[in-house]
Amino acid sequence: MLGAAALLLLLLVAFFAGIAGAFLGVGGGIILVPFLTLGLDVDQRIATAVSIVGVIATSSAAASVYVRDRMTNLRLGMFLEVATASGAVLGAVLAVVFATSEALALLFAIAVLYAASSMIRRRDTSARALVGPGDETGLAARLRLGDAYYERDGEARPYGVEKPMKGLAVGAVAGTASGMLGVGGGFIKVPIMHLVMKVPMRASVATSNFMIGVTAAASAFVYYFGGLLDVAMAAVVVLGVSGGTVIGTRAMRRTPPTRIRVAFAVFLAVVGVLMGLRAFGLKVI
Repeated sequence: MLGAAALLLLLLVAFFAGIAGAFLGVGGGIILVPFLTLGLDVDQRIATAVSIVGVIATSSAAASVYVRDRMTNLRLGMFLEVATASGAVLGAVLAVVFATSEALALLFAIAVLYAASSMIRRRDTSARALVGPGDETGLAARLRLGDAYYERDGEARPYGVEKPMKGLAVGAVAGTASGMLGVGGGFIKVPIMHLVMKVPMRASVATSNFMIGVTAAASAFVYYFGGLLDVAMAAVVVLGVSGGTVIGTRAMRRTPPTRIRVAFAVFLAVVGVLMGLRAFGLKVI
């Protein structure tokens, strides 16, 4: 059980995680898990369980705003969620039954470094036109996965969706990572939607926020019944991320994401290295 000072610090970190999670569509677990394990020396599996609750809170708060503002591709989100929710349950079972804390730390380090690389290399495709049937996105056209999102001035930005089956396959991987690592899976979902499926950056972030809560909820009960959920820490995290999400959603609409994305990528790279060192028994902080 953490002391009052540690819980207050966790509240502040969760607030920042809510901002980053809503802004980037990654759920905030990429910040919460390293802080809990590296900063507060919480067991990796308990940190994962607490982070998953935070991801659910981030998604619930952010998704309502993005859906209201017509930025979320609901049809695409539900299509991909078939695979990610199933993967989340599998990941949670693997974490609870088989994986050690060191193994989870190593997997988390690899995932975070991948996310950092993707964020640096990502380019926006906000001006894409819708693609028609008969192209390589024929399945997406038949499923009507193409959509449009709306800028602050009310201008509609239509876009098409490519390679839906590849997105579905990677969605299963994202779900498994979410269940095992407590990170929501957004660090995989956003890059795959944006880089492979050619969904604009803003729509990818909004759709990821819509999906990550469902993905996290699918695995949360496994950790709860496995006795790994610290209710006090989870309550503090929910309070913190809920406040931060309000700022994150506003920032995503008003700020060009490039500079913040690169800065956050550097942060992720540092965290990934630290978690990798922890996996091999070297505690830096």
